[in-house]
Parts: sequence; C-alpha cells; structure tokens
Amino acid sequence: MPSDPHGSFEDIRDGIDGDPILKAFEYAIPYWFPLLVGFVSTMVNRAARLFPALMLAAAIDLAVRPGGGVDELLAATGLIPTEPLAEEAVGDRLSLLYYLGGLTIAAYVIQSVTHFTSRYFFQTTAQRLQHDLRIDTYDHMQRLSLSFFNDHQTGGMMAILNSDVNRLEDFFNNELRQITEAVMIFGLVGAWMLYTAPELAVFVLAPVPIIAVVTAKFIIWIEPKYKRIRELVARLNTRLSNNLGGAAIVKSFDRYDVENRRVGKQSEGYRDEKIGAITVRKAFFASLRLIVGAMFVITLVVGGRSAITAGGLTAGTFVTFFLYLRELDGPMTRIGKTANNYQKAKSSAERVFGVLAHDSEVQSPDDGTEPDEIDGEVAFEDVRFSYADDGEEILHGVDLEIEAGETVGFAGTSGSGKSTLLKLPPRFYDVDEGSVSVDGTDVREYDLQALRDRIGVVEQDPYMFSGTIRENVAYGDREAFEALVDGEAVPDEVEGRIRDAAKAAGAHRFIADLPEGYDTMVGERGVKLSGGQRQRVSIARTILNDPDAIVLDEATSDVDTETETLIQENLDELTADRTAFIIAHRLSTIQDADRIVVMDEGEVIETGTHRELVAEGGAYADLWASQTGDGESEGVGEDDRDRQRPVEADD
Repeated sequence: MPSDPHGSFEDIRDGIDGDPILKAFEYAIPYWFPLLVGFVSTMVNRAARLFPALMLAAAIDLAVRPGGGVDELLAATGLIPTEPLAEEAVGDRLSLLYYLGGLTIAAYVIQSVTHFTSRYFFQTTAQRLQHDLRIDTYDHMQRLSLSFFNDHQTGGMMAILNSDVNRLEDFFNNELRQITEAVMIFGLVGAWMLYTAPELAVFVLAPVPIIAVVTAKFIIWIEPKYKRIRELVARLNTRLSNNLGGAAIVKSFDRYDVENRRVGKQSEGYRDEKIGAITVRKAFFASLRLIVGAMFVITLVVGGRSAITAGGLTAGTFVTFFLYLRELDGPMTRIGKTANNYQKAKSSAERVFGVLAHDSEVQSPDDGTEPDEIDGEVAFEDVRFSYADDGEEILHGVDLEIEAGETVGFAGTSGSGKSTLLKLPPRFYDVDEGSVSVDGTDVREYDLQALRDRIGVVEQDPYMFSGTIRENVAYGDREAFEALVDGEAVPDEVEGRIRDAAKAAGAHRFIADLPEGYDTMVGERGVKLSGGQRQRVSIARTILNDPDAIVLDEATSDVDTETETLIQENLDELTADRTAFIIAHRLSTIQDADRIVVMDEGEVIETGTHRELVAEGGAYADLWASQTGDGESEGVGEDDRDRQRPVEADD
C-alpha cells in the first residue's frame, strides 16, 4: 500500500507478523515477577472484597436472627459454627457477632494492602513497558531510511510515540487488572450462587452468555471504527504540526481563514467519527445496564419468594445474593468497556508494531567494512536512481570519478539532480542500478555508520536542535556532546576545538557578538538565528566531526557577501586533506574548485575548471553570464562578486 501523505500510517499495518496485542505482551515478559505479584494481589483483593457479605449473612442467620440456617460452604472452612445458636443464648450471640466483626476488619485490612500492591505493581510495570516501547519505537524510527521520513509526516510519528504508546500503557495498567478482577468475581460469585441456590443462580446467571455474544459482536463492529479514528487523529496532528510550524507563512499570506477551514474540516471528520463510535458504545453499555437490572428483578422476585417459602433461602443468604449481584454489576458493564478499550489498544498496537516491523531500506551488511579513515576517492558508475519504486527516475546513468583530496564543484539548474547525486556516497539512499564506491569499495559493503562518520554533510537548509549554539556545534563531536547532555563541563581542549571549528566556518565573530555568546539559545529549529547564521553553525558542526570527505550543499546560499568572502577565505582549510563536494548556484563559491561538474536533468553534461567551462561557452558559461553579466574566461574580482546574485534553490 502506498504511503499516506496525511500521516495515518495505514501503509505500515500490513507489515505486522502476528497479533499486535500479543507482541505488546512480549514486552511484559521481563517483568513477569511484578506482574505475577500484581495478578495475585488482585485475586486476593477480590476474594477479600466478597468476604464481608458472607460475614453479614452469617451475622443475620446465626446471631441477629438465629435459627435461619448455616452457610454450609462457609461453615466447612471452620470460620463459623456448624450449628445455629439458641435464641436465648444472648451472650454467645454477641460474642459471635464480635468475632464476625473481627474477621470482617481483617478482610478490610487485606483489601487495603492488596489494593495497594495490586495497583502499585500494575502501574509501575505499565510505566516500564511504556518506556521500553517508546524508546524501542523511537530508536527504530530514527534508524529507518530517509524515504520513510519522506513518506510519513512528523505529526503522525509524534502521535505514535505519544498517544499510541500511552494507550498501550493504559491497557496494561487498567485493563489487565480489570479483566483479572472480572474473572475472579464471576468465578467466585458464580460458584457460590450455584452451590448455595442453584435454581436461583440459573436465573441470575442466564444473561451472562448473552452478554458475551453481544460483546463479541460489538468488538467486531467497533474495530474498524477505532482504526479510522486513529487515522483521523494522525491526519489532524499532521495538519496542526504543519500549520504551527509554518506560522510565518500563514501570517505572510494572510491565510488564517483558509487554514482554519482546513483544520476545521479534518477536526469535523474526527468529531463525526468519534460521535458515531460514542453513540454505539453508549447504547451498548445502556443495554448491559438493562440486562443487569433484569437480573436484580429476578433476584428480588424469585429469591424473595424462596426466602418467604419455608425451607427456602435464609434472610442472610437472600441479602448476600443482592450484595453479590452488585459485585457482578461492575464486571458485567466492565466487559463492554474492556472490549472497547481493547480495540483502542489494538489499533494503537498496530501502528506501534507496524513501525517496529518496518525494515530500513538501507541497512549495514553483516561484518561491514569499518574504516578508521578514508582517502575520499569516489566513483559513480552508471548510476540510476528514483525516490520511489514507481517514481520518476531522477538520475540517468551518471558516470563520474572524483580523486582523493579533490575539491569538486557541482552546478546546474534547479532539479538537475546535484543534491540527489551527493546523497548517495553516505548511503542516505541506495541506487536503483549501477554503483557508488568509496576508495574502490562499494558503499553497500561498508558499515553504515562507519561510512557516514567519514563523510560530513552540510545541507542547504540545516537543522538546528533546540538548545544553545555550543550544543549545536558540539553535536559534531560525540565526546563533547555527551558531556553537555550529561550536564558535565566541557574540557578546555574540547571547548577550544569548538571555537576553532566556529572560526573556520566564519561563525565565531557573530557568536561572540551575541549577549550570551556560545550559550545563546537558538530556539526551535534555530528560529532565533538567520539563515546564514544557521548555515555557519552547521558548517562548524561538520568541521568538528573532522570527516575525510565533506559535502557542502548550497552551504553559502543564505549568507551575505561579506560572510561568503569569509567562508571563501577559509575554504582551503575546510577542504584541506579531504575530498570536498560543493553544490552551488552562486558560482563564485566554486570557481576556484579543482573541477566543476555541470548537471542537467539527471545527467552530467560538462566537466572542467572554471576557466575551461567559461571558455567553452556551454551551459556553465550561460549560468556564469546570467549571474555576473560577464562571459569572460578571466577570474571574477571583488566587484564582480558583489554583482552576483543567487538563482533558484536546488532540488
């Protein structure tokens, strides 16, 4: 199934092998002991909760109104006398009453203790399961191929990591305990009723199979409803995420009303689907309540008649039937709620385990090559590539060889395939046909992370993490970044390397001018920095990682002329002893490159130095002339550079 651009994640559901709820239970296996304690505590709690009613029945029949009979089942335990007390034995009756009161107090103490242990172990275990599920899902999601992130929206992914995982936590926290309680109550109360008054018990318990059948029908009906609701939630989250993230665009174009209608339309769809599910759910619960009411009436009439008839139910037993029927009330209505919550949990589990079952299209091979460093020789051999199996081919048989240590500029119109081509050496994507090799080894034979550690990438629109400038630069060095994350002081030597990287990227000057310097908060996605400042911080981050090859994808597109000159002056340092790929529409950035590759419509159409390409009068010369108004083969001077203008952003 193709991916859903609205973020519903329908496409990943079919990838699950087995029942998703059972897969969720697999996460509980390491916590079997606290869960066992929780289950046992719940069962003891339910049994203790039923005990006071038996004490009340014994008090009525043996002490308050002696001669009514003895509960043989309870008497067999030795807790109460096997024979009724004489009516005139007031002292013995009072002693028995006090004794039964003491047993009841003990039952309530046991209830209190087991109530705590039951909920404590279920809730703490559910929190651990929630943590494990969220971390595993997040880690797996992070390691998926970029194509997964291209096909799925951030809002939908956030819904899985938060609301879906939280719903599974709630299922383990509440529903498992509720199911255990229901089974215990049905078992104990049903057994007592059948033993004590089988004729009445048959009347009282007869609706239970009907409830089971109706509940099964309800589960089948409600399942697709909840799938649809989860999909609509993901779509709504995606729309809200997009609009809030694009607040500046909404404001610039005054699209408040249009966006409000779009959000309103998706919110209405969610509302209507939810109302439909609520209507049927409440009708179902109301039907259960009606059945429970009928059971009360049966007990009142049939049980009361038996109590009135000589030799029938004792007064205490009659009262106990009513009390136990109230105990059955909760579990009977709870069956419907549990079925309802089960379907909600199953729908969420399908999305969570759908992500976990989704394999990355780009994976490390077993025993992949892990180089400590690379020379940086890169070769593209008859490379063909498209972003989807059925998508348009972007690269059409590209052949290109880059020598180790060479600085190569890439030029061409927007959509020519430059950025796509340079996503292949670090294996952000795999080729459809042909091969890409580094130092003579196919990139598919390298350990994935070891390869990416050696190839640094600075993107056209670099991402900034919410935090300080120091943290964003330090991200390029594992030791430095981990120290900052752990709240430790960065060693002076590491701080010096951070500042040296910032100087090499032309960022130190503007950072030093900020009131808080390197401790300046950049805001969400770096919103407090200009585009040029973000690019310089990103370059510094990459330099700090000290890669053997570096890809600069329009890395100076958003900087002013003065800053570009500063970066140009440091370009030799940026590319020293490493292979460099520089994508540029502002051709002054690459005019001093060892070689320039010109692309058009996914093919290499020209290669050569700046002077050679300008002299040839081809596509590159036309681009140069359009930017400078000058077609001469001489190098560009400062005045020319001031006149240059950038063209469209790259693909």
